[in-house]
Amino acid sequence: MKLRYAAAVLLFPIAAFAQSATPAPASAPWNFVVAGDSRNCGDVIMPAIAQGAKANNAKFYWHLGDWRAIYTFDEDMVQAVAMANQKLPADKQKTLQVQDYLMKAFKDAVTNQLGPFDDLNVPVLAGIGNHETIWPMKRRDFVRAFYKYLDAPDIAAQRYNDDKYAYNPPVETYYHVVKDGIDFITMDNGSCDMFDEEQMDWVTALLDRDANDSKIHTVIVGMHAALPDSRSCGHSMGNYTRQRETGRRLYHLLLNVRDKYKKQVYVLSSHSHFVMEDVYNTPYWKANGGVLPGWIVGTSGAVRYRLPNGVTPGPNTKTDVYGYLLGTVATDGSVTFGFHEVTLADIPSAVKTKYSEKWINDACFVGNRDFNAQEGDCPPMKQCGPGD
Repeated sequence: MKLRYAAAVLLFPIAAFAQSATPAPASAPWNFVVAGDSRNCGDVIMPAIAQGAKANNAKFYWHLGDWRAIYTFDEDMVQAVAMANQKLPADKQKTLQVQDYLMKAFKDAVTNQLGPFDDLNVPVLAGIGNHETIWPMKRRDFVRAFYKYLDAPDIAAQRYNDDKYAYNPPVETYYHVVKDGIDFITMDNGSCDMFDEEQMDWVTALLDRDANDSKIHTVIVGMHAALPDSRSCGHSMGNYTRQRETGRRLYHLLLNVRDKYKKQVYVLSSHSHFVMEDVYNTPYWKANGGVLPGWIVGTSGAVRYRLPNGVTPGPNTKTDVYGYLLGTVATDGSVTFGFHEVTLADIPSAVKTKYSEKWINDACFVGNRDFNAQEGDCPPMKQCGPGD
């Protein structure tokens, strides 16, 4: 069973956070912003996404995991040290050491990637990715570093509302929050053993409640890796036996919510470092229940991958770009998504000064690319082992 994390909350905030009823649908359209995978150059790209979110009056930003590389140094952290060294005499200059990097990696993401959202008063939903569980990192390290986002007031209120009789219900790496009749569900598939049965029990019960709640019109599920059998199955929950089985189970639960209970359902993910729409429009899902609207958006700073073999580029399917999905919620709870690219011109001037505009251009926009071919088809199953 996965370790649970107790929330350090006193009794008196419970009444303040608790909500007596599910919020009704909005009376006017509104926006939110989504992206994931901000390792490598995320300290450069994320401040621009924060400004884009603010400019679009986004109610929140949803990050779908992978904040720092962990298995190697992130290039932006190395460059920050190099730039700082330019102001020091030779005998005071430093290099980034492994131990120092590991101690600072998550704190760096919170400061340099989420700090700009805090400064602009844009709330954040924080998701976990597979890089947050790469040794020596563990889920508890992620929870400790991102605690204020995982225990934000609206998330805490939802947790207490879901289980009014629980004392100090735990902070988890998966959670949900309801906004204007839409249930935003953040899942944890950050390691090959997820979704585990505890998480599946939780989401099964949650979707059952949503299906039978007349005030819930829409369900949007966000996670790091795409569900199996997608157009990017080669880098998804299709890689591991456990993930493929529970991923398919979740997909069928969502189909049931849509087809039997007539709710609107969307599935968002990252993990692959490109943007792709219509992710589940595949022969497998056409023959096994139907196609759900789905997106991959791993474009917030990570090294950019090739599109899978056989995938044709288009306005909302492309690589070698950074940016975010802008979700626009209509009054009936339906959501339209469009990709907004972040260019060099969008990088804030303070960020250009900190890292140098030339380095940002050369290392992040010209460089930061992986030219290995990506497989669209599901690969042979791998067994879940330590560190996977």
